[in-house]
Parts: sequence; structure tokens; C-alpha cells
Amino acid sequence: MRLQQLFKSQSELNLTDGPIPRALFFLSFPIVITNLLQVGYNLADTFWLGRYSTEALAAISLGFPLVYLFISLGLGLTVAGSVLVAQHTGAEQPAKAEYAASQAVIFTLLAGVILGALGYSFVAELLNVFDAEPVVLGLATEYMEVISLGLPFLFGFTIFIALMRGAGDTITPMLVMLGTVVLNVALDPLLIFGVGPLPELGVEGAAIATVFARGSAMVVGIWLMLRGAHGIQIHLRQMVPDLSYSRKLLRIGVPASIENTGRAVSINAVLVIVTLFSTSVVAAFGVGIRVFSMIFMPAIAIDRGVEAMTGQNIGAGRHDRVVATNRFAAKMSFLLFSAVGLATFVFAPEIIGIFDDSPAVVAEGSSFLRWIALTFGFVGVIRAYSGGFRGAGKTLTAATIAVVLFGFIRLPIAYVASQGLVPIDGWFFATPSPAGIWFAFAVSSVIAAIVAAGWFESGGWRGGDLTDEAMEASNTSAADGDSSAGGRTGEGSDQDMISETD
Repeated sequence: MRLQQLFKSQSELNLTDGPIPRALFFLSFPIVITNLLQVGYNLADTFWLGRYSTEALAAISLGFPLVYLFISLGLGLTVAGSVLVAQHTGAEQPAKAEYAASQAVIFTLLAGVILGALGYSFVAELLNVFDAEPVVLGLATEYMEVISLGLPFLFGFTIFIALMRGAGDTITPMLVMLGTVVLNVALDPLLIFGVGPLPELGVEGAAIATVFARGSAMVVGIWLMLRGAHGIQIHLRQMVPDLSYSRKLLRIGVPASIENTGRAVSINAVLVIVTLFSTSVVAAFGVGIRVFSMIFMPAIAIDRGVEAMTGQNIGAGRHDRVVATNRFAAKMSFLLFSAVGLATFVFAPEIIGIFDDSPAVVAEGSSFLRWIALTFGFVGVIRAYSGGFRGAGKTLTAATIAVVLFGFIRLPIAYVASQGLVPIDGWFFATPSPAGIWFAFAVSSVIAAIVAAGWFESGGWRGGDLTDEAMEASNTSAADGDSSAGGRTGEGSDQDMISETD
């Protein structure tokens, strides 16, 4: 198969008609590449810092969950923008899609500025929650201060990816990401170790490389959306913050932020338990989480593909395709990631050794991967149905699954099982052991998958159509005209709204 046959442009894809496997593949495959490239930022940092020092690697192990937490707090706005663009695109309401995109961009950038300022001010206090060695805490603080200042750039590129995906264009973000990853990989060793006139910056250099590369990606992404030649178009005049429209974004986005924040808080809370053990266990956990993230880039891509397909089919009134898309994605994900999990189980030591070859880290990291590898298929199921709930506008449902099952099941099991509190004098329960933490990851994934599948199949995704809601504030009259001009298509009123809001 030629390389170009793996990619289809936005004009070649119809998400609301035709074979579902074909549409989902060509929509999701570029997202797989984009997400793998995105993980490349963190993997490059892990690779080079692992050769810099074990303390530096442990420092970004502490910092990574906090980065995820910050991004998760603002990610809801990107989800809201993507879902609104997808549903309005499926309903053939282009002007509403563009207005939603423009508002999502400005509010996401504002969220990045606010969260970045708060993060920079309180990062030291947040990291002190972890009972890590002082040198590791100091390095983690340096890393996180730079990342905090760069949050607007990270958020800016994330909203670009989300809006293009909602419109059905996943190739353009992939190409932009490719260029910026090359830039990051080139900068990492130069800034970490210091070359020529460049000083040796260690973990701070890794953070600067990441922020600079993602900032470059944001600039390119915003420029492409202003031009409107690909995916979705935004307009400067529509980027004046509309507080009434922000309520719509927040109503969809806050639960999505809670979902992602719940996952992030869960990881951070588990990390508190991990730090009760040695530095090598902390480093092993950090490497294991990054490997886990890399492996599940395809699952997240399927999640996002299902989100976009569900959104467009909700907008088009194709509820039959919503059900068929989610079921197909869940079955395919279970089979695919079960196979990946088996391979991970077999080659776990070799995988960990790529990033840190110290015997203690390899041993504990391999144990972590082997515990969770056999449940990879269930994680794939969770991701597939979560994307369906979000695309259907049911972001609160996806949030509930993440928060309750990961926060209230994984965390208690991790603490009790790892601290020798289970009254079983055998297996790893006999004495305090990090194996109890790895056990909690596996159990919570299985339970979450069963609940997500049952919830969707019971019809919990229905009732989230956002396309019939009137546009607030300055767009109310345009939306009314759209309704009276002929239902879901509304081409004449869309043109009117363009002239009003441009």
C-alpha cells in the first residue's frame, strides 16, 4: 500500500454516510501519527534526561502528572469547541461552526494565560505534596515553572488540533506536529547538555525546548485557521469574548475538564503513594506512564475519531450510525490493544531499558507494565465509549466514569494493597509493595470498561444534540432566521450570520 493511500483529505471523507470502518480509519490514522508525535516531546525529554541523571528523570516523573493536570483543566474548552464544530458541521451549519471555533480559540488562550500564571505562582507548593528527595523536588520545580509560563502556547496548539478534528481534517494538524517535533528533538540535547555557547540547563532546558516547539506549532495553527484553507475557519471579529456564548462552552467543557482532571488527579494521587517507596520506583513509574501513554496514542486517536464521527452524525440526525460507530470502535479497540498488551507483557524489560537501564528501574518498571498489559483491551473499550459520550454532548457522563471509577476505586485500592493493609498473608499483600499500586491500575480499568459499555448500550448517550439551540447574544436573530429558513440546513441564515459576526 502506498503511503498516500493511508491518508484521505477532508473533502474525501464523509463521516455521516458510507462504510464506518473506512471513515473511522482515515479519520483516526492521522490522529494516531499526531499523538505519537506529540508523545515524542515527552519521550525525547525522558530519553535525554535519563542519560543526564536519574534525579533529572525522577524530576520530570514528578512534573509530568502536574503538566497533565494543568492541561486537563483547560482541555474542556477544546472538547467543547470540537463537539460544537462537529455537530454544526454534520447539521450543515457552517457559520455556527466558525463562530463556535472562534470563541473556543479566544477562551482557550485566556484559560492558558490564567492557569499558567497560577501554576507558576504555586508550582513549588503543589510539588511539595510529594514526599520526594529535595534535589528531585528542586529540579521538578525548575521544569514546571517553565512549562507553566508556556501553557498558553500548549493550549493554543491543542485547540487548533481539536477544531480541525471536529471539522473532519486530521491531516493538517499531523503535518504541523511533525515539523515541531523535529524542532523539539533537535533542541533537547543542545539545551539539556549545553553545546558551544549554549549553557547546560538540564531539566529546565528540556522544558524550554518543549515550550518553544509547541509555541511555534500554535502560531502556524492559528495562521492556518485564520486563512480557512483547511478544516475550519476562524475570524478575528468573532474572537471578541462573548460572555453569553461562554456559558455554552462551559456547560459542555467543564464536565470534559472534570473528566481529564479526574484522570490527572488520579495519577497525581497515585504518585503520592508511589513516592512512599524509593527513587527508583518513582523513576520506574514515570517511565512506565510514558510508555503507557505512547502505547495508547492509537486508543486516544480512536477516542477522538469516534468523538468527531458521533458529533457529526448527531448533527445529521443519523443516530443509527452513532450506535454502529461506537460498537465497532469498542470491539476493534478491545482486540487490537489486547494483542498489544500481550506483546508488552513479553518485552517489558526491553521496553523499560530503552529509557533507563539501571537494574532497579528496569525491574520495577517491568513489573508495572506486566500488571497493566493484560488489561489494555479494557482501556481501549473505555476510550472508545468515552469519545462517543463526548461527541453526543454527554460530557458529564464521560466525566462521571473517569472520576468515580478512577478516583474512588483505583486510588483506595492502590493505597490499601501497596501498604500491607489487606488481611491476606500471601502474594504481594503480605508486606508493603508497589505491586499493590500496579494491581489497582489493572482492576480499575476492567471495572471502568464494563460500566462504560453498559451505560452506552442502555441509551445514556441520547439527548445531547446541540444544533437546535439558539445562538446567544449577538447571534440570536441569526439563529432564529436559520430555524425559520428550513430546519437543519439553514444556508441563507448562515450567510446572514457571517455578515453580522464578521
